[in-house]
Amino acid sequence: MLPIPPVTQFLMLGLTAFFCLGYLFPVLGQYLALWPLASGLFMPWQPLTYGVVHGDMLHLFFNVIGLWMFGSELERLWGQKRYLQFLAAGLLVAAGVQLLFTARVGSPAPTGGASGALFALLLACGMLFPHRVIVPLFPPIPMKMRTFVIIFGTLELLLGTGLLNSFFGLGGGNVAHFAHLGGMLGGWLMIRYWRGE
Repeated sequence: MLPIPPVTQFLMLGLTAFFCLGYLFPVLGQYLALWPLASGLFMPWQPLTYGVVHGDMLHLFFNVIGLWMFGSELERLWGQKRYLQFLAAGLLVAAGVQLLFTARVGSPAPTGGASGALFALLLACGMLFPHRVIVPLFPPIPMKMRTFVIIFGTLELLLGTGLLNSFFGLGGGNVAHFAHLGGMLGGWLMIRYWRGE
């Protein structure tokens, strides 16, 4: 197993440390979370800072594991500067899409978490290594990376629009499905920009 590259390692430790700090100073998370534009609590730094705010241990765990699984190889491939640019693109576009969504539905709830950047990394792996076979945690079935990304993106769209909830009683909760899709869009746009397309 290769060592975790420095930026990914720093982010994994930093997110974990901030999560612990949030227990001591809960108001910090509310100040840095991404609030809807109409809430009166939106601040210009929030489209970046919301990425360090996680609602619970499970949310943090999956984001940190995702950074390790998908980010480590991309950081080694691209280098630290490009890797950070890519994460920022995913995070910012995810924030923009989430702000549009909350404005459209009139949601007063804030958004937190690095999931938008993680979904950008996931999309990048699907684009760069489409035929690599992986075995996801759920379902534990071998599949090509491209297939995994398509399934995950489709599920996010169906969960976000409520279609799975309508048919199967799934969905709901306070998961920012459109922020996840926005992260994928941000990753796709950045790769297209780098390719000059």
